[in-house]
Amino acid sequence: MANNFDVIVIGAGHNGLAAAAALAKGGRKVVVLERRAHVGGLAAGEEFAPGYKTLGLLLDTHGVRREAVDSLDLADHGLKLQDAETPVYAAQEKGPGLLLYRDSAKAAPEIAKHSEKDAKSYVEFRAFVERITPFVAGVLACQPPSIVPTACDLVKLAKTGLSLRLLGEKDMLELLRIGPMCIADWLGDWFESDLLKTALAAPAFPGTFMGPWSAGSVATWLLGECSAHNGVAGGPAALTKALEAAAKAHGAEVRLNTPVRSIRLKAGTVTGVTLEDGSELHAPVVLSSLDPKRTFLGLVPPTELSMELERQVRVFKTRGTAAKLSLALKAPLEFAGRKGERFAAARVCGERIDDLEKSFDAVKYRRFSEKPYLEIRVPSVSDASLAPAGGHVVEVLVHFAPHNLEGGWTPESAKALAEAALNVLERVAPGTRANVVGQELLTPVDLESRYGLTGGHIYHGEHALDQVYSLRPSVDLSRYATPFPGLFIGGSGSHPGGGLTCAPGTLAAAAVLKAS
Repeated sequence: MANNFDVIVIGAGHNGLAAAAALAKGGRKVVVLERRAHVGGLAAGEEFAPGYKTLGLLLDTHGVRREAVDSLDLADHGLKLQDAETPVYAAQEKGPGLLLYRDSAKAAPEIAKHSEKDAKSYVEFRAFVERITPFVAGVLACQPPSIVPTACDLVKLAKTGLSLRLLGEKDMLELLRIGPMCIADWLGDWFESDLLKTALAAPAFPGTFMGPWSAGSVATWLLGECSAHNGVAGGPAALTKALEAAAKAHGAEVRLNTPVRSIRLKAGTVTGVTLEDGSELHAPVVLSSLDPKRTFLGLVPPTELSMELERQVRVFKTRGTAAKLSLALKAPLEFAGRKGERFAAARVCGERIDDLEKSFDAVKYRRFSEKPYLEIRVPSVSDASLAPAGGHVVEVLVHFAPHNLEGGWTPESAKALAEAALNVLERVAPGTRANVVGQELLTPVDLESRYGLTGGHIYHGEHALDQVYSLRPSVDLSRYATPFPGLFIGGSGSHPGGGLTCAPGTLAAAAVLKAS
């Protein structure tokens, strides 16, 4: 088995595979090293109860970049994009709830049940978001500029400024106004329906340490919303399969059950890696798709780190606030407000914006919320193979559960969180508990252990104004290259951030190809 390569990629998650495919397509001899027994990372499905299989930790493929799909030829390897958007059902305890579409024409009848005025406002709201989306998506699609810009960076900044100006004075000023705002205030400018405002606000908080009254929460909402498309048919598993096939088709080698002990440096320059079994692989370039803290505080020899670089990495915030609950049901998930209807995506986040704020309050005091915000996917609605006949898989991201829980996570506290989540679900979908035939609760500490996530953070680091663009993960590391020649980073801790996008991996690969 060869030990010499052009590039070693650490981690076979979606970003690692995307980077490997891009590098191999660019003519590099690439090996991908994965510590687990299968590829996919956070997008890898696993059986959690007899006959019941999850799709992975991250479930939403609406952010997968079209540039990655095209440049990596993923369609040639079986990837299919959905023809229509998947609406999200926002559940009510007593009421019909709200089936929320991005398409304002489809959404209007649903919203009108709660407010005729809001149905009209939603058309204008969506039109504004659509107008600013090309600018925001364009910023997210490119390597961020250096804080001390070169002439090339200045040209890019000028182009970005021109794109902003081309929005027109009204939209440009509005975008500049809302970026630092809290989402509660911004949505209050548009709508009167509490349920609509709450349902719209909820996606701003995964991967953050924020509530709806937190400054900057509009910006985090825009990061996701302006990157959203129609998603991948087959979900995360289909994305992983296509990425692996593309990487291998271009000649990349993937080695499983191969944990890396350290990154080898000589005179500060990368020479390869040392594996846990003591063997060595040689390459002038190493690209790590692990989170920044795992890479620099775990794999780079501590004697090689400058005090300033170590400080930058240590202050990068990785405060995980989400747990994962997988439920095996013997019957369909049915909401009281929509008897007989089946939803692939649902959201239980309260009915008032302050319900979300109260849920967030708990993590500030190192407690989990007794009424957590639940982001739900039911993949078995479209893929019956995930469960036995008649059964269903319900995957729930349980938000506002801190990694640093007071007293620590124990079997008792994990059980209490699962019960709290089931109680919330039971109130809007009575009978769910009686249909549970198996379940798995992964606390933030479990997520850290299973997936190698520092702090149990699902996005490798918080999405916040001080941790995006040229500040992600730090000033000296924001452009994928590092102070160590040959060492690059390309995981979710890099621009443009977390979620199933493939953007950090492909952008990091472009940086490697440009440098070599």
